[in-house]
Amino acid sequence: MSLGDVWPLFDLELRTPRLRLAPVRDEQLPEVVDAVLAGIHDPSVMPFSVPWTEAPREQLIRETAKHQWRQRCTVEPGNWTLNFAVEFEGRVVGMQDVSARDFALLRTVNSGSWLTQSAQGQGLGKEMRAAVVLFAFDYLKATAALSEAADWNVASLGVSKSLGYRANGVSDVVDRPGKVTRLVHIRVEEEFLKRPEWSLQVSGFEPVKALLTGE
Repeated sequence: MSLGDVWPLFDLELRTPRLRLAPVRDEQLPEVVDAVLAGIHDPSVMPFSVPWTEAPREQLIRETAKHQWRQRCTVEPGNWTLNFAVEFEGRVVGMQDVSARDFALLRTVNSGSWLTQSAQGQGLGKEMRAAVVLFAFDYLKATAALSEAADWNVASLGVSKSLGYRANGVSDVVDRPGKVTRLVHIRVEEEFLKRPEWSLQVSGFEPVKALLTGE
């Protein structure tokens, strides 16, 4: 029996022209942690609504691993978060998540991501977001995809706009003590998605189809 037989999500794989996305395995955790410790953003700004990157080094290492294990434990039919390790040129350079709640009824997914700083500025953020959105629309049969970013995060909002996302409201969060950040919420329906010129390659989908769709 293989690990994929025990946990079929480990055999799910998305491939784009430059990237491989697959749910994080334990043996990849050191690479994930290295990518986090190498730096994700300018310390003077906080792109995440939960400021997890500000934790002390040892805590950040442990919490990064615990987060992956915790997310696996919450997966159930139609309610899940998939944390994909993003591999570029054979190494993990970031994470791309996609999640759903009551998917069978709402047919909607949400997404979030990060890239280590050395991998930024190469169009990888757009490519990995496109991968999970195409997966959601073409395989899960979602009807809408949501995301959000701080109003100052031009790079993230630019990725969204380039894929056809539209404004879907704003909200304010306290992401640091005494610091309020405005989040821009965005949404794209399948008919408005600006599809890339390449095709997404997916393997290992059938064994997890019922789990993810809740049907």
